[in-house]
Amino acid sequence: MTSPQEHPDVLGDGWTARTLELRPDGRTPGPVATLVHRVPDGPTPRRAVLYVHGFVDYFFQTGFAHALADAGYDLYALDLRDFGRSIQEGRPVNFTTSLAVYAEEIDASIALLRSDHEQVVLLGHSMGGLVTSLWADARAGKGRIDALVLNSPWLDLRGNWFERTVLTSVIDVVGKLAPQLVVGRLSRHYTEALHHESGGEWEFDLAWKPHGGFPARAGLGRTVRRGHKRVAAGLSIDVPVLVLASDRSGPDTRWHADLLTTDSVLDVQQIKDRAPLLGADVTFVEVPGGAHDLALSPAPARDFYTSQVLAFLDARLS
Repeated sequence: MTSPQEHPDVLGDGWTARTLELRPDGRTPGPVATLVHRVPDGPTPRRAVLYVHGFVDYFFQTGFAHALADAGYDLYALDLRDFGRSIQEGRPVNFTTSLAVYAEEIDASIALLRSDHEQVVLLGHSMGGLVTSLWADARAGKGRIDALVLNSPWLDLRGNWFERTVLTSVIDVVGKLAPQLVVGRLSRHYTEALHHESGGEWEFDLAWKPHGGFPARAGLGRTVRRGHKRVAAGLSIDVPVLVLASDRSGPDTRWHADLLTTDSVLDVQQIKDRAPLLGADVTFVEVPGGAHDLALSPAPARDFYTSQVLAFLDARLS
């Protein structure tokens, strides 16, 4: 792997990025990941946070980043291969048949952070919460990170009995035989509620985070459900874990007034139920009025989320 020097990022002044060239995977072009960095205003802080995004997502949560910086944390964010800044023409977008493949760019990013910081926190949102949980379990005992924070992690499948059992079994077979088969698409309502052009507070690139998402393919569904099964069996993450979620779930298939004050993507009860299965030291916090991405919730929910993350880290890091 090569790690070129930092270059200006799309977020503008004070932000840089570097492209991580990853091992060839048989496709052309080969995979890359992108490590984004908020340049500190002064000396390099002793603590760093590495943020990993969700599905149909990339890093643009600058307000949360600035709050962490003000509290003395050096903020980095990773756009995984084939997501956001790492999307390349000729490669399938937001697709994988192995969540373990993302360990390469997480390992590389953590190694870079470890070279300059005494303590490193890994923070995952939604699908990134599942990816980072499995990564932390696989790296237990190796001292790679000092804490794990999960923002509405995707630890189970929201749906009815048929979707969670029969359909999961079908996808497990189809996902192996025809991994590229399109089996669904995300609802557009949540993203529309977020975006400034449709009345939301946030500005983000609709080429990287489109309202209707990208096609959900059978191979990805299969690997995500297998990741859920690993969580259900119990993980052994050996660092303090903070899991945060909204206090309510809202409908995910239609427009409604509470799109941004409930989790209208995942089932918060599932998150709460599975949080204790992550490891021996897990703290769960409800965020009243929180959106699926708690950092993008309306105030005061997003401020409460940030305060809870900082309070946990201040208490648990030496």
